[in-house]
Order: sequence, then C-alpha cells, then structure tokens
Amino acid sequence: MGEAKRREELGLPPREKKVVKKESINNSNQILNKYPYFPYILGISLLTILIIDLVNYYK
Repeated sequence: MGEAKRREELGLPPREKKVVKKESINNSNQILNKYPYFPYILGISLLTILIIDLVNYYK
C-alpha cells in the first residue's frame, strides 16, 4: 500500500479504478430491446407460412 499512503500524505484523493465496458458484438439484445414483440411476430409469421405450405402439399 505504498501508493495509497503517499497519496494520503500529499492530500490527494484515492485513485479511481478504471472501468472498461465491453460492447457486445451481437446486436440481438439491442434489437430485442428496441422491438420487444419482434420474436412473436416472427414466430407467428413462420407458423403461418408452414401451415399454408402444409395445406398446399396435401391438395
């Protein structure tokens, strides 16, 4: 703790820790936060397409 004692003797405040914030490479969280209903819309549309394809297959 040599540096802490020296800073205290000089009347300096304690050293602040550097916080490194990582930016996520994947932007899916940002998209889901911006459009929270997007997964539901995507799922319903895919289910509709599959049902229509299944009906056309058995005609």
